[in-house]
Amino acid sequence: MPVILRYKNIRIIIYPMDHSPPHVHVLAPDCEAKFYIEPVECYYCRGFKEKFIKEMTEYLETKKELLMEAWNDYQK
Repeated sequence: MPVILRYKNIRIIIYPMDHSPPHVHVLAPDCEAKFYIEPVECYYCRGFKEKFIKEMTEYLETKKELLMEAWNDYQK
């Protein structure tokens, strides 16, 4: 599972050949979330607080172009 980005102690990954729509997995000890890339929004969360989800949404929004490029690369 390729780590695309790190944010604090969080890993942001894309699984190769994963299902659509384009999304990332956000992983931390005892927590996980999935975010759509376009538009950036959380569609699954376990363990993260709402404040963190808002912060991560804003962060991923700034990285959207990079995330879509990585998604396309890993789906070939």
